[in-house]
Amino acid sequence: MDTIYKGELKTKAGRRNAWVDALFVDHAIFRLLWTNFAAVQPGILYRSNHPTPKNLAAFTRKVGLHSLINLRGQAKNGSDALSRDTAGRLGLDFYDMALESRGAPQKDRILRIAEIYQTMQAPGLIHCKSGADRAGLAAGLFVLIQGGSSAQALQQLSWRFGHIKQSKTGILDSFFLTYARDGEGKKAFLDWVVEDYDEARLRAEHKSGKLASFLNDKVLRRE
Repeated sequence: MDTIYKGELKTKAGRRNAWVDALFVDHAIFRLLWTNFAAVQPGILYRSNHPTPKNLAAFTRKVGLHSLINLRGQAKNGSDALSRDTAGRLGLDFYDMALESRGAPQKDRILRIAEIYQTMQAPGLIHCKSGADRAGLAAGLFVLIQGGSSAQALQQLSWRFGHIKQSKTGILDSFFLTYARDGEGKKAFLDWVVEDYDEARLRAEHKSGKLASFLNDKVLRRE
């Protein structure tokens, strides 16, 4: 991952370096006003793009956040450092829960995020970089874990959030559709994941459009 972040926030120069990296290398300049913030289940779970410190503080005041779930993993860039620092200052529980946007959802990670949802202090906020794909997957997983339908889960992957299902990220839609076809109405979602879900088969079956993938990967520069 591209970064010019030098790894410290304790000095003015270090914090300035983190901000430059966040704004211009990690594209947080576009996230200063555009937050992609939405409720998944009001009072329990919310979603957004990678929040700036100001936006994270505003979300916390608005909905009373207690937990922050980072779907990018340990990015070790300016955005990552600033949000960890801000979460600590706000007293939020912080979780690293890396998900993929272009690969078949991994069984062990599905089970781990399920455990986080079941044990976290609510309300929580899930975020990736743009709040479109990994946030949509995590939100859809929450819907299914809570007993919702695959159709409701798919609503979390939509144009409204910037998700392009015709691109490689459409494998996330295919995951929910696979559950709808093979498991829904027969097994509880997590039981299906443990007993029947086949990552390799999903990867083999999914096809994506070249033009949409170019737009998503090269033009929009999504992770």
